[in-house]
Amino acid sequence: MRKFASYLVALVLANILTMTAFAQNVTIGGTVKNSATGEQAAAVSVTIKGTDAGTFTNDKGRYSISAKSLPVTLIISSVGYTAQEIVVTSASQNIDVSFVPNNALGQEVVVSASRVSQKIMESPVSIERISAAAIRNAPAANFYDIVANLKGVDVTTSSLTFKTPTTRGFSKSGNTRFNQLVDGMDNLAPGLNFSLGAVIGLSELDLDNIELLGGASSALYGPGGMNGTLLMTSKSPFKYQGLSALVKLGVMHTDHRQRAASPYHNWNVRWAKAFNNKFAFKINAEVIQAKDWVASDNRNYKRLGSLGNVVAGDRKTDPNYDGVNVYGDETTGDIRAVFGAIAGGIPGAATFITTNGLMTNPINVSRTGFTEKELVNPNTVNFKLAGSFHYKLSEKTEAILAAYWGTGNTVYTGSDRYSLKDFKMGQYKLELNNKNWSLRGYTTQENAGESYNVTATTRLFNESWKPSPTAWFPQYAYQYLSSRMSGMTDYDAHQAARIYADVGKPLPGSPAFTSAYDAIRKKPISAGGGLLLDKSDLYAAEGNYNLTSVTKSVADILIGANYKQYKLNSEGTLFADSTGPISTGEYGAYVQATRKLAKFLTLTASGRYDKNQNFSGRFTPRVTALVKVGNNSNVRVSYQSAYRFPTNQQQWINLVVGSTRLVGGHSSFVQYLGTNTNPLYEAESVIAGTPKVIAQTALKPEALNSFELGYKGLLMNSKLLVDLYGYYGQYQDFLGRTNTFQTTTGVAADITNSSKRRGISIPVNSTDKVKTQGFGVSADYRLAKNFVLGANISSDVLVNTPSTVIASINAPKYKGNVSLGNTGFGTAKRYGFNVVYKWQQGFNYVEDFANGDLQAVQTLDAQVSMKLPKSKSIVKLGANNLLNQYYYNAIGNSQIGGLYYISYGFNVY
Repeated sequence: MRKFASYLVALVLANILTMTAFAQNVTIGGTVKNSATGEQAAAVSVTIKGTDAGTFTNDKGRYSISAKSLPVTLIISSVGYTAQEIVVTSASQNIDVSFVPNNALGQEVVVSASRVSQKIMESPVSIERISAAAIRNAPAANFYDIVANLKGVDVTTSSLTFKTPTTRGFSKSGNTRFNQLVDGMDNLAPGLNFSLGAVIGLSELDLDNIELLGGASSALYGPGGMNGTLLMTSKSPFKYQGLSALVKLGVMHTDHRQRAASPYHNWNVRWAKAFNNKFAFKINAEVIQAKDWVASDNRNYKRLGSLGNVVAGDRKTDPNYDGVNVYGDETTGDIRAVFGAIAGGIPGAATFITTNGLMTNPINVSRTGFTEKELVNPNTVNFKLAGSFHYKLSEKTEAILAAYWGTGNTVYTGSDRYSLKDFKMGQYKLELNNKNWSLRGYTTQENAGESYNVTATTRLFNESWKPSPTAWFPQYAYQYLSSRMSGMTDYDAHQAARIYADVGKPLPGSPAFTSAYDAIRKKPISAGGGLLLDKSDLYAAEGNYNLTSVTKSVADILIGANYKQYKLNSEGTLFADSTGPISTGEYGAYVQATRKLAKFLTLTASGRYDKNQNFSGRFTPRVTALVKVGNNSNVRVSYQSAYRFPTNQQQWINLVVGSTRLVGGHSSFVQYLGTNTNPLYEAESVIAGTPKVIAQTALKPEALNSFELGYKGLLMNSKLLVDLYGYYGQYQDFLGRTNTFQTTTGVAADITNSSKRRGISIPVNSTDKVKTQGFGVSADYRLAKNFVLGANISSDVLVNTPSTVIASINAPKYKGNVSLGNTGFGTAKRYGFNVVYKWQQGFNYVEDFANGDLQAVQTLDAQVSMKLPKSKSIVKLGANNLLNQYYYNAIGNSQIGGLYYISYGFNVY
């Protein structure tokens, strides 16, 4: 008791002394203005030199900071301005600052390259950064379109709100080789296994900056960073305060090619408030509503194992037509199988069949399908809500409690075409940030809502109104045979047979169609419908500590560790979890050491170890060297490694898509499929008539070793910024899928009988090394009067991929863009503009859904803007794909047209 009383007295005395000291503090305040325009400069850093004390100007350009005594030196700084130091000897009057813009290139500070703050010019690896100012001035309705302008970046557009970026190849909807982090949290949906990007994430108003690490980045950021890591950071309510609003109103489908012209709406509001630089909060919300782009690739697709391809023909000319974006026509059959059953009901049929050789060659016929426009609700809605509380425990330590939640409708292309309807995902975190360390715990909660498999639902819908084996195919065969016997040509007989078999087909949009289709899409996949019941979760904890203050004499050392626990819960509609949720855990730790060996040479070495409970642990090293070859000119050399464990879907999926069942690579599937006694055969070998048993081996993590040489420098009196890189990468145990067949009877000889076998797609590791190489070059030139000219070009080439592995090698050999912009000209520098021309070469696209050639793409984006300083507003008129040249960048994805908009932003900074 006495000991407790002593502690209590000491605590009270400490608080009294603290309050006394606080009462003796001197408060310094003032206003910071842009010297060129006279506008208040918001979000400007104001610190006391030699201390950790600091604050930011608010939305009115005002600041207030406490000093223990005078005199002190204030440091006023912000990207895009010349830093100033002001000696304060008296606090009796405001210390106002005229802040001078310098618009210098290459002055940004980045964190992601080494997990510590450093100038972008001194980054030891390739990195790109997009600031809040760049986002504000970009000719883009969505910030993912800005990422697409960076060198070496490919973006796959599945729909208006679902865009997937990647670097160095392997572009696809939902790229599992590319990490996306939002405020330090993995943005991956635990069940879907990929990031949903703008569907669930930060709003434009709350986005402070984006950093992109191209290529291997697992050493610091963990599994998955094979092709890069994108880090998105939101705005601090201490730095960015006040009420902000952004409204974009536009129009799409102006040429009526896909549907009638329709409006585009985007409302975004943010409010942040700080109290005495101690406590702050923010809340922001965004709503996007529009009629989505349409996937309308009606080309005929021939499915042959993993080597399917686009072929000639359409519904009228090919009885076995299977349109890329036509669903329900995947159901196919050889009508010769029912000739015998119906011949007895048609006098002379048996003789006619024999005489005309109708049993000689297959007569494959597919069900009549429906287009995506007839099936999927075009109304895309995206709603995001986020907020956070921030409390400074001390000048060095800040506590953050944050929540990010979103819901919406979108579509994407995986193994089939999927409609994410009323999809919901929330991320919630508690974080402690110190000058030298950080701790973070967060959870991701996923709810698939009414999301469904469009392809599977439509096939089942066809079966609901007329079953294929007992009605549709027999009716088709009967009418075909009767028509041929009456003297019709083969072509006319097929047309007549389809009309006859399709009698009773509900008309799209009719009450009968909607009622029957909705009944199937709302029924779980496990119960014979198309509905996904995914409610998977992720729980994560991580931390890092910068030991530099202790180890400075030896090296700058950073250590960190993390833990993740996945809880997969799809009730048997996506994973093999019909008996209950599946839990999977993984953990990792890393260490990084940086030492400056000479004035011109800095070496950094890092290593990371990760372990997944289903796989052996993996170690990934990274070594970099930064060589200073001149003032603001640096050469960088690096060896980087990356890896990824097979995704949750690659381990546990159990889903029928089209005519194939996708299964995972977990060892339990060997027993489930019974492959010990009923083996799997390579699909290509079966189709070729030489069945070959495929040897199943345990699935292993995929690894990448990458070597890179780069240069970044400021030339021509710092007016020209040049950045270039070249890389070579080698993948080992490359993860892909291969298609197989298995008999349904257990009799090996039946593998050649299409009616007695089933298709099964399994994940596999390539036994061959997959190699990749490429380069990227960018140049930005600052002209007079705030004009900036930019250009970049990049190349990615991947080789040595086995034909039996679907490896997603999806990148143009060459791509690039050219831009011209100005952030302030005319009266009081109120006007601005930006124009970006993008081009990419055509290439062959390979993916689970379909393979085929993509044409070259050219787009032009533009915007003009005008500032209204008195109301702290900006008006912008812009267009994405100004020339309205429709394109798509993945087989089966939506075709993207022009989006024209006008926006009004209040207090956007």
